[in-house]
Amino acid sequence: MVVDDDALVRRALSLFFATVADVVVVATAKDGVEAVDLAMMHRPDVIIMDVHMPNMDGVIATERILAEHPQVRILAVTALGSYDAVLPMLRAGASGYLLKDSEPEDVIAGVRQVHAGMTIVSPAVTKRLIGAVLSNASEPIARFSPGMELTGRELAIVKELAHGRSNPEIGARLNVSEGTVKACLSTVMRKWNARDRLQVLIFAVRAGLIDV
Repeated sequence: MVVDDDALVRRALSLFFATVADVVVVATAKDGVEAVDLAMMHRPDVIIMDVHMPNMDGVIATERILAEHPQVRILAVTALGSYDAVLPMLRAGASGYLLKDSEPEDVIAGVRQVHAGMTIVSPAVTKRLIGAVLSNASEPIARFSPGMELTGRELAIVKELAHGRSNPEIGARLNVSEGTVKACLSTVMRKWNARDRLQVLIFAVRAGLIDV
């Protein structure tokens, strides 16, 4: 399902996905109110959601849809890449966040990845989020305590993650299985007490392990 207040965007995405064999657009909505109703009616697997819309924005719509249909995966595709736009969507439960200037191939890849249970955030958005957090003077430089050090493989995976790569892409580049990538990331999150991948990247930047 495609949700966007711009009729041209809805039409363009619908036409694009019509050329993709494994994707069917079951409905389109012009705002969050319609999205909530249509999600109840059509039970889509993935919803492409804009953020700023009249009547009900993407954040509230995401919260309401997931409250009723937690199995739905929501991919935000919007022109807004600011910290104030991205973080509320991710906290509302969105599985991914892409910018509207992303390549069409990246959008379809994003749909497939969130459908497969992955979380995806475009590299440009990731850098903006990290930069916004690091610009806060109250945020201290991260320091390692015993047990927080990474193995060589874990560090390599974190560095690949900083480039916005998915688990399969990281596995292919490092010649390890996708399961190994998932296991290593879970270990890193446990070592660093991180809730998600974004927190892993923020800690890695503060610790000087990667550059923004």
